[in-house]
Amino acid sequence: MVDRRSTALLLLALLFTVACDDENSPTQPEPEVPTAGAIFADDFAESVVFQAFSDSKSDAVQTDETVAYQGASSLRVTVPGPDDSSGFFAGGAFVAAAPWDLSQYDVLTFWARADRNATINVAGLANDNSGTSQYMVEATELDISGVWRKYVVPMPDPSLLSSEAGLFYFAEAHEDGEGYTIWFDNIQFEDVDASLVRAGMASRTITIEPGSTDKVTGLTATVSVDGVEATVSPMAHYYTFASSDPAVASVSPDGTITAGEVGNAVITAMLGELEVGGSVTVTSGTPLTQPAPTPTRDAADVISLYSGAYDDVTVDTWSAPWDNADLEDTQVGGDDVKLYTNLVFAGIEFTSQTIDATQMDGFHMDIWTPDGAPGETFKIKLVDFGADGAWSGGDDVEHEISITAPTLVSKEWVSIDVPLSDFANMTTQGHVAQLIISGDPNTVYVDNVYFFKGEVQGGGGDPLTEPAIPAPTPEEDAANVISLFSGAYTDVTVDTWNTSWSAATYEEFQLAGDDMKKYSNLDFNGIETTSATIDATGMTHLSMDVWTPDATQFSIKLVDFGADGAFGGGDDTEHQIDFNDTTTPALATGEWVSLDIPLSDFTGLAERAHLGQYIIVGQPTGATTVFIDNVYFFDASAAAPATAAPTPTQDAANVISLFSGAYTDVAVDNWTTSWSAATYEEVQVAGDDVKKYSNLDFNGIETTSATIDATGMTHFSMDVW
Repeated sequence: MVDRRSTALLLLALLFTVACDDENSPTQPEPEVPTAGAIFADDFAESVVFQAFSDSKSDAVQTDETVAYQGASSLRVTVPGPDDSSGFFAGGAFVAAAPWDLSQYDVLTFWARADRNATINVAGLANDNSGTSQYMVEATELDISGVWRKYVVPMPDPSLLSSEAGLFYFAEAHEDGEGYTIWFDNIQFEDVDASLVRAGMASRTITIEPGSTDKVTGLTATVSVDGVEATVSPMAHYYTFASSDPAVASVSPDGTITAGEVGNAVITAMLGELEVGGSVTVTSGTPLTQPAPTPTRDAADVISLYSGAYDDVTVDTWSAPWDNADLEDTQVGGDDVKLYTNLVFAGIEFTSQTIDATQMDGFHMDIWTPDGAPGETFKIKLVDFGADGAWSGGDDVEHEISITAPTLVSKEWVSIDVPLSDFANMTTQGHVAQLIISGDPNTVYVDNVYFFKGEVQGGGGDPLTEPAIPAPTPEEDAANVISLFSGAYTDVTVDTWNTSWSAATYEEFQLAGDDMKKYSNLDFNGIETTSATIDATGMTHLSMDVWTPDATQFSIKLVDFGADGAFGGGDDTEHQIDFNDTTTPALATGEWVSLDIPLSDFTGLAERAHLGQYIIVGQPTGATTVFIDNVYFFDASAAAPATAAPTPTQDAANVISLFSGAYTDVAVDNWTTSWSAATYEEVQVAGDDVKKYSNLDFNGIETTSATIDATGMTHFSMDVW
């Protein structure tokens, strides 16, 4: 069977198109003669056999004496269709009876073509089909067509392959519901003076219980082949791992991290003589032994997804195929719980029988995490599929809430009771079909997940009255900034942050060593730089970080005093911009909102060479609290491309274009949807129209009114700066 003890080992094959699909074509270049490292050239090398993988089509590989790239024959692979009873895929390993010394080579190469355009799932080396392979390297998603092409898979450390029986392997299943045929030829090892130039591992910070394990992930090696860099992801055994404190966290040769004593340790690695970039910081925490509290609500008032206290409805999956988390069913103190590790986001679906929560008042979930440090956030999203009961039917609604300190704590069961009314965008609740959890905690135990009728007890629904974490640290280059207030920059002189004519209570506030300004009972507040007005003519944006527990609208007014530098001189200009939950960016409560405002949006501000006043306004009038930080002007053009993107060269007849000055574009409904989290602008770079996204979390682009049929296309292209 396929050795899958390592997660999919990317990645890269270097493709060289050399000829057409007719092996007798006079335009085909002279075939390359195999070297001494040949695995197959007209026939298998001595004592090399093909071993089909378990459940594959056992007779899929045959010698074909009618088609060849070079010589008299090739290997023909019959990829079975979906109804072929002889196997649901084609795949296997080319295994030598006695191990080969591959240390004299640095790449595996092969030639391949097919009778249709397709994508080979996997091809690689060092899988001997024993289930114990330690040095596999594989390329995935290799484009193949009717043209013979050469594929090159670099070997990151050939010295480890001095006794290797697994020479070549592949696996491929039907595509578009059809089987097809592949031909392989001149499968061999070569020495092309490839050189290892970089190595890396995913930098992570994890918290795991003593005795629990995790895995080193994101291992990469970058190899230069003929001046072209190719990045592959080798198995962990290529690396030498080390722990700064093995008693706290040990690491085995296969990259398994095992937590020991309570404490902290850092995992690093070497690839041969090359230091690997990145590390894993491990906190070994206190083990969980106490189960979650037993729910006490009447079963008649509960719709339970998961709880030993109630009868559960049908849940199709607690970890959807599209999520990014590892799930384990385990027990704590004899109680069944769900354990999510490596959690980025997890999809829980009950689509076959959606839930009607229209008569429910709240949503409950018990979680326990060894993480949950101050400033971390745990998120819960509910998705209603609408009356059609189907995703993306046009009537879907969703809302996500965030749980932070003081509700979210570490190493304690947290009972989250949230009023369904807090899921404000869930305008319908009759066909709830998805629950998505995400956030900062890497490890989360989950129990007692249910909707309920009755009074909400708190524990997640109580809003914060002040920030739990500081504002994000600005990343603009200081040379491109004029700062009024930020710990990241040197500030200009501000005469007052609370003028005598303001209607607000002003305080200096500090959180985790970060200074900020707090305004309560806010109606309006004046900030002045009158003694030395600010010349912002070279700036493009005003930035301000805002946190509020209760404001429904927040406004910023800029006032330029004109050339005379004095207020009321007859040449003053001003403009106010309002933010609420419908603007972009949207004002939100209980979280930091970064307002990066193009100065061009202040349309009434005829000049900005003598800025002297900055007025903030809150609603509801006189009953609003606002914290602000990082108030500065910056020049975004200094962090923009200087030249236009390269002009595409594809023939227009072979292109479906959404956006390009080189082609005629199809209709695009939105370049930034209402549910996007980004600031969108249409700008020009060197006379070329481009789309600019700032404050980017995620952004949706839609062609829903006229969807695109890309079945005849092979690639997707986008230029990004």
